[in-house]
Amino acid sequence: HPLVAGISIATRPDCMAENIMTMLVNLREEFPDKFVWIELGLQTIHPETAGLIGRGYDLPVYDECVMFLRQAQIPVVTHIIIGLPGETRDHLSATIDHLNQIGTWGVKLQLLHVLRGTALADLYERGDYVPLSRDVYLDLVVACLEHLSPAVVIHRLTGDGPKDLLLAPLWSQDKRSVLNALHHTLKLRGAFQGRLYEPSAAIVHP
Repeated sequence: HPLVAGISIATRPDCMAENIMTMLVNLREEFPDKFVWIELGLQTIHPETAGLIGRGYDLPVYDECVMFLRQAQIPVVTHIIIGLPGETRDHLSATIDHLNQIGTWGVKLQLLHVLRGTALADLYERGDYVPLSRDVYLDLVVACLEHLSPAVVIHRLTGDGPKDLLLAPLWSQDKRSVLNALHHTLKLRGAFQGRLYEPSAAIVHP
């Protein structure tokens, strides 16, 4: 249809079967004037955290999917979560470094929300999980941006959970305030995307 600019498909790397990959390649070739990109939920590179949140696949599954899509010239947007239980600044930095090495086209940064009726809500209500404060979250976002390759397109810097389900952090409901505070923090620190980026060898699997 002439009014359709393209298609963005959000999925999991372990759902990308060979026949789906072939279909995407054919779609891109059939409509060269349209965009086709894939969004993959990685969340973290660390196996302990992946097991805790029940991600359900190992890191090489994501890596192989990204490399196939890159070879097919289909851009990949990777989702990662900031504030996962047990993760430190170093964990997050390692995830960002991995994204730089694998060559993702875009990234979506997402604050972890505690929603009613989830396993995370149980941890939170027992006092076993403490959500990030706004200042800590902003500090982590700035660190992500400064270490992220300037070639990566940023599609999201934060997000807000459904108000009727959100338990914490409640400060995330004022998205405009969060973004304004982020811009102010970047300006005060003289920070920008890629300021501390150090190119490294690309990841290659046999």
